[in-house]
Amino acid sequence: MQKPFDDFQWDIPAQFNFATDVVDHWAAKTDDLCLIWENGAGARRVFTYGDMSRLTKRLAYALQEAGVVKGDRVMIIMPRIPEWQIAVVAALRLGAVPIPCIEMLTAKEVQYRADNAEAKAVICRAEQVDRVGDGLADVPVKFAVGARAGWRSVAEALNQSNEAAAAVVEAEDPVLLYYTSGSTGNPKGVLHSARGLYTWRYSARHWLDVKSGDRIWCTADTGWSKAGTSVLFGPWSEGGCAFFYDGPFDPAERLRLLARNRVSIYCAPATELYRVVAEDVAAHDLGALRRTVSSGEAMNPEVAGQWKAATGLDVAEAYGQTETLMTALTLKGLDVQVGSMGVSAPGSDLVIVDDTGAELPNGQIGHVALRLPNPQMMLGYWKAPEKTAEAILDGPQGKVFVTGDLGQRDDNGFFWYASRSDDVINSAGYRIGPVEVENALLEHPAVLECAVVASPHPERGEVVKAFIVLANGFAASDALVAEIQTHVKSVASPYKYPRRVEFRTALPKGPTGKLLRRALRDEEMAKKAVAHD
Repeated sequence: MQKPFDDFQWDIPAQFNFATDVVDHWAAKTDDLCLIWENGAGARRVFTYGDMSRLTKRLAYALQEAGVVKGDRVMIIMPRIPEWQIAVVAALRLGAVPIPCIEMLTAKEVQYRADNAEAKAVICRAEQVDRVGDGLADVPVKFAVGARAGWRSVAEALNQSNEAAAAVVEAEDPVLLYYTSGSTGNPKGVLHSARGLYTWRYSARHWLDVKSGDRIWCTADTGWSKAGTSVLFGPWSEGGCAFFYDGPFDPAERLRLLARNRVSIYCAPATELYRVVAEDVAAHDLGALRRTVSSGEAMNPEVAGQWKAATGLDVAEAYGQTETLMTALTLKGLDVQVGSMGVSAPGSDLVIVDDTGAELPNGQIGHVALRLPNPQMMLGYWKAPEKTAEAILDGPQGKVFVTGDLGQRDDNGFFWYASRSDDVINSAGYRIGPVEVENALLEHPAVLECAVVASPHPERGEVVKAFIVLANGFAASDALVAEIQTHVKSVASPYKYPRRVEFRTALPKGPTGKLLRRALRDEEMAKKAVAHD
């Protein structure tokens, strides 16, 4: 069994403030770039660590003057623009708790997060206020990127010269809150500590292989923890430079950007590489590229083979969750096993257990779990200690955090994903809770009953499929499908809409009347994936 880093020891500092201990640290040592940004219109901005140190101190001062203090939650709703990094680090500088959110959230989804987190402040683009502003009515401190009446200006904060002093942040202090979709109810808040954030440097070091001077492009959206580990916290902890692109997905443009910006590390989901490798890769100078990594979904061996033939590079996969971040890695120097989750990350003991928490032998499918204690582990689910307790089993070999995934470990220590043990849909790297979509569907007058499951797809891995029982007076039609899809896009985030819809006269239910969503999911997964919709 391959067990790299058997002698690895965690070295967690008693205090850790990312703003001072990473950003200010590098600013004092180097004039290197930490961020290169472009957008689809061709605009370009670059920032050194010194720039980032100065700007985050200024925005932190403005937040402080507005009443934000250590421990306050700050919602940051932005696309891939430099103000995202500036806002996150500014909040961390004060010891506040940023809540990164994608811009696609609806006003209702924003309001849930704001209310649940008791957010003290929000920072978003001025253009978004009309769309989501109603969900932020009770948030007292509001900053906008761009001009907006009644909102404080981020630009003014960055142009003034006052700088905030940094808070003292203890290792166990909360510093970051992500919301993640589950199989039931509203998204769960995942609260991370300063020591957790500190540990994310190790996956950047041993999986991404970021070194000072590297340019890394991770295409994850800003609201996902993957952006934290591979766009901001991980690369900057190692002194690297992030490339950040705000523009539509165009596989040919991806290659042009990789070449033009001399990207050395490319981090993309399997569904993205599927499209990019189909382009004329040889027409672009990717001579700076030395490592390609992927996570969130298993790589297709054919796509990985095509990528290697075109670039000479393997795709090094990894596995993690919002609650734990990267716990299985294809470490640098390790033989790549295409489709594998990797081996246990340095300092982490990933195991396969049964329903009691007992470890299973190699080759047997069981629950993928992380042995505790582990400093990467979240503090817990926000305001939901019962949910935190439900995810931890006290097995015969000790406590483990059960991830909700099923898999197995082979004799060489590589982990292989089998399926979710719940009903969460993983579509092109986005985690979608079925209940969120079902609730949106039920607001349409044509929908009497519904069930939402994952349906296999050759490019996206999975897509959302809705099984619908129509109310009296409605008839199935393509026009009704389109109307229902448009409705879901308006009620929930657009990426959650059902790309496939099937009308039925009844849905499978148990003896107590409980919807048997899994029966529909198993039925879908038994089908051969169809061609691209």
